[in-house]
Amino acid sequence: MTAPSDPPALSCAIRAMKETAAPAFPALEGRHPCFSTTAEGHAAAARLHLPVAPTCNIACAFCRRDFNRREQRPGVATRLLSPDEAVGIVERALALLPNLAVVGIAGPGDPLATSHALETFARVHERWPHLVLCLSTNGLALPQHVDALATAGVETVTVTVNAVDPEIQAQITPKIAWQRKRVDGIAAAERLIASQLDGIEKAARLGLTIKINTVLIPGVNDRHIGDVAARVAGLGAHLINIIPLIPQHKLSHLKEPGMIERQRARAEASKHLRVFTHCQRCRADACGIPGVSDYTNELYGDGLAAEPTFSHG
Repeated sequence: MTAPSDPPALSCAIRAMKETAAPAFPALEGRHPCFSTTAEGHAAAARLHLPVAPTCNIACAFCRRDFNRREQRPGVATRLLSPDEAVGIVERALALLPNLAVVGIAGPGDPLATSHALETFARVHERWPHLVLCLSTNGLALPQHVDALATAGVETVTVTVNAVDPEIQAQITPKIAWQRKRVDGIAAAERLIASQLDGIEKAARLGLTIKINTVLIPGVNDRHIGDVAARVAGLGAHLINIIPLIPQHKLSHLKEPGMIERQRARAEASKHLRVFTHCQRCRADACGIPGVSDYTNELYGDGLAAEPTFSHG
């Protein structure tokens, strides 16, 4: 199948970036679109997300994972891949996109809830050591796996931190699975926050580049964003991305935060960290340059069916 050409003009998100700005992350500029802070750098390289994470170890009130080809949001993929299949998908993607520079794992479950992501990273790094490897995790299992991630070649880690106050976090993530047991409420929130902060600090000590994702939830954590940014900045995080809530699952009754709410949250975060502003809320199987090109259908356009083994735990 012939791949479509990129749009003749960059997206609004990229046009909004200051083309004259100095790169904030020189080693990643032009190699990783999420850490490229110039328009030219953002559009220089494509990324691929591999949906190899079959389950999750926390239950967030806003999260609804699924397999489909329609929705453009996190937690959605065309199908679940095994590590073996993921290596084949990388090979196909490189043939389709010569400018592919990043291979990330961001779902559809949490990449550290099973060993699948670590195995996939190790195999991809061994075969294509020039590719940037990128992980996105809720952070619950990050402390015990961060050394293995660095050994497997992972350079960038994104940790979703929605609160550093257990009272607020308990509203967002009311239960987790910890050491083969269910933990609820404040105890779950305290455990999750402690793991996230410990994992961020350990990742920073290993020299990994760390981005924080924070879901902006009106009436829940919208007045808490500055506190989150301050805390993670002190531990070595480099960048924060404020993601507007997609109203669904148990938070379907809320409204998506508007532009004023988003700007207020970004302003509070910017007092402590550089703020990422061109997030496209990518699928777990995204392929292309965020906001510029999308090759997911071409990559999976062979009638592959969704696997029945995905867990919504």
